[in-house]
Amino acid sequence: MWEISSGQPPFNNYEHDCDLALKIINGMRPKMRSEIPLKYKNLMEKCWNANPSERPVTYTLLQEIREIKLYYQNNPNELPQLKAKIDKEANYTNISSKLFTSKIHEFENLPEPKNATEEEQEELYDFNIPKNIDDFGQSSNQNNKRNSNVIEGNLK
Repeated sequence: MWEISSGQPPFNNYEHDCDLALKIINGMRPKMRSEIPLKYKNLMEKCWNANPSERPVTYTLLQEIREIKLYYQNNPNELPQLKAKIDKEANYTNISSKLFTSKIHEFENLPEPKNATEEEQEELYDFNIPKNIDDFGQSSNQNNKRNSNVIEGNLK
C-alpha cells in the first residue's frame, strides 16, 4: 500500500540488510506522506500492526479499499488536486539496484515485532548532516548510538 501511495518501494534509501530488518521488527515503518488520504493512511497503518491478529482480514481490506475508490468516484474534483499535490511533493530518484538485490538472510534470536511509538519512529529517522566536515564522524556516531540504543533496548 505504501508503494502504491508513494510510487517508490519502502525504505528505498536503506540497504536491505540485518540492520533494516531489526529496525522494522522494532517498529520502524516508512514515513507517511501528508497528501495520502486519511482513510487510506489509517488502513495502511492497520496492515502494519506488529500483531497479526490486529491486522485487517482480506475481506475487510477489500471492502475499505472499495469504499475509498467509491468516494473518489463520487468526488472526482478531489482527484486532480490530490494528484497535483502528490506530484509536487514527490521526490522520485533513481536508486541503486544493489540496495534491492534479493538475498537470503538467516537471523537467530530475533525479538518479537512491536509497534513503535511516534517518538521511537522519529528517532529511527533522525539524522543530521553537519555543516563542518570535521564534525561528520561525531554526528554520525551519536545518531548510530541513539539508534543502537533503541534497537538494543527492544532486544532486552
